[in-house]
Amino acid sequence: MPLVKFPDGSEKEFNEGVSLYEISKSISNSLTKSAVAARVNGSLKDLSVQIDKDCSVQIVTKHEDAGLETIRHSFAHLVGHAVKQLYPDAQMAIGPTIKDGFYYDIDMPESIGESDLVKIESKVRELVRQNYDVVREVVTADKARSVFEARRETYKIEIVDEIADDEIIALYHHQEYTDMCRGPHVPNTKFLRHFKLTKLAGAYWRGDSNNKMLQRIYGTAWNSREELDAYLERIAEAEKRDHRKLGKQLGLFHFQEEAPGMVFWHERGWSLFREVENYIREVCYSGYQEVHTPQVLDRSLWEKSGHWDKFREMIFETKSENREYAVKPMNCPGHVQIFNNELHSYKDLPIKIAEFGVVHRNEASGTLHGLLRARRFTQDDAHIFCEESELQGEVSELIDLTFKVYKDFGFENISVALSLRPEKRVGSDALWEKSEDALKLALDSKKLDYLIQPGEGAFYGPKIEFSLKDSLERIWQCGTIQVDFSMPERLGASFVNSESQKQTPVMIHRAIVGSMERFIGIIIEEYAGKMPVWLAPVQVVVCGVTSKHDKYVEEVGKSIKKSGIKVSTDLRNEKIGFKIRDHTLQKVPYLLVVGDREMEDSSVSVRRRGVSDVQTMSLDEFQKTVVGMIESRSVN
Repeated sequence: MPLVKFPDGSEKEFNEGVSLYEISKSISNSLTKSAVAARVNGSLKDLSVQIDKDCSVQIVTKHEDAGLETIRHSFAHLVGHAVKQLYPDAQMAIGPTIKDGFYYDIDMPESIGESDLVKIESKVRELVRQNYDVVREVVTADKARSVFEARRETYKIEIVDEIADDEIIALYHHQEYTDMCRGPHVPNTKFLRHFKLTKLAGAYWRGDSNNKMLQRIYGTAWNSREELDAYLERIAEAEKRDHRKLGKQLGLFHFQEEAPGMVFWHERGWSLFREVENYIREVCYSGYQEVHTPQVLDRSLWEKSGHWDKFREMIFETKSENREYAVKPMNCPGHVQIFNNELHSYKDLPIKIAEFGVVHRNEASGTLHGLLRARRFTQDDAHIFCEESELQGEVSELIDLTFKVYKDFGFENISVALSLRPEKRVGSDALWEKSEDALKLALDSKKLDYLIQPGEGAFYGPKIEFSLKDSLERIWQCGTIQVDFSMPERLGASFVNSESQKQTPVMIHRAIVGSMERFIGIIIEEYAGKMPVWLAPVQVVVCGVTSKHDKYVEEVGKSIKKSGIKVSTDLRNEKIGFKIRDHTLQKVPYLLVVGDREMEDSSVSVRRRGVSDVQTMSLDEFQKTVVGMIESRSVN
């Protein structure tokens, strides 16, 4: 007679072997109509699961986050069902959920395209309308293997063979289609209504480029047509803002196969990069020693620091004269070498070392995504060497600085997380306790809400992570503040304390924007290429109505340039309407048009990006206005 406790504190006794579905029905029929899963002692379960012991139960409806996750997971299986009906020889690999949706990796007998995606989506809709029950069956490994051998599903057999002996194996039957999963899944396809298959991609089996390339079908699912439509609108807007498209359109940068994951900055793009760099140097590196460390360092240094064991697969290696080297994936060991190059007293601390550090990481080719995921990138990296007593003050200042930087670039919605010790780490538990407590105290003193992330810290220390939300509600994790008691000791860093004894400093790792390339990609997408004036590679373009105004165009351009504004003059033998359209597409903040009247009055006709009204101003007044916006770094 299992006793079931509910979230409201009530309890109910059931006959032995009651299902979660029956428990839900005993509460109310209306609840059961929207129930897709349940939590048993905090763990998500299918409604078909039988309860025979005392436990706590919370019914999960389709309207909750966990319910929507269950719906999306079930849609992945439904895609598998549709694909197997259309392509009987297809072999199913894995079909997990992801943010806002799901995907299924499939070994297809033939390459499929967008027209096939439409066909698969149509078949999914046909299956949805059948409102069939999804049946869960717990089986032995031998039974699962025999089922998938009969279905010639080699990927599923490989997964079965890797499942631990004590782990439950569940098959899910969708009519004639059978899949395998931990679950939970919806009890009936009536819960699967509002979806869209969004795109196709290639994906190596298990993410290993040595394995076969599979075809990945992406999809999204929601609880209502309104939610689905709103999401699809956001996706369409995101595609318009794709930094890779805008980078090409605006002549900022490009990528090519000869240097995969490594950006070629063009003049205008490099101008944008340098503006961000100049901002960071002015705002974030004040009081720091700005340095530059080697790109290639002996393997032994990376072994001492712990990076070799932790990041071996991501390190580019090279050899010379029988010595092994690593192209640096991090800047911290190099900064420790600069600290170690001199003898330091406690009176010298804190010592702050900063670098626009270029690093290389051998990311898998399938994960590369323009500026947002690259193999070569620049970090606004800095390290603070201090005494333990100085730790709170330094971390507190860094928190304030991080919020300021994001605000200056136009991001106000910032979330914070505290990532604690991972399973694989260096350093004693006592040191981890101290460093975690230090970060908690700094966050609590600021009265900040923050998420605790167990096991997500760096291998050498816990970290505060800052994530910003953009105008499309996307979350970007950027900055980190990390406390490290271990690496300075591993690399022999020390200072002479007030008692004339050598002591190991605490090392604070900090990056505010993180990858400069990634941050610039985020900025480009946030502003849809319409950069704030201070960041714009070309801030003003001057055009003449006809060629007879060319001399005045050049005079205006020279005057504006002297005031420090990035200006371009358009003397092409084209109609003024063509020039205006062209520079509008280039998203230039200010377009000045000059004709007879402007020449006579020593004025300019100002077209402001995104504003239909044209304003006539004196050249001096215009220059003062733009210079003021640049100097204030206005994002409006």
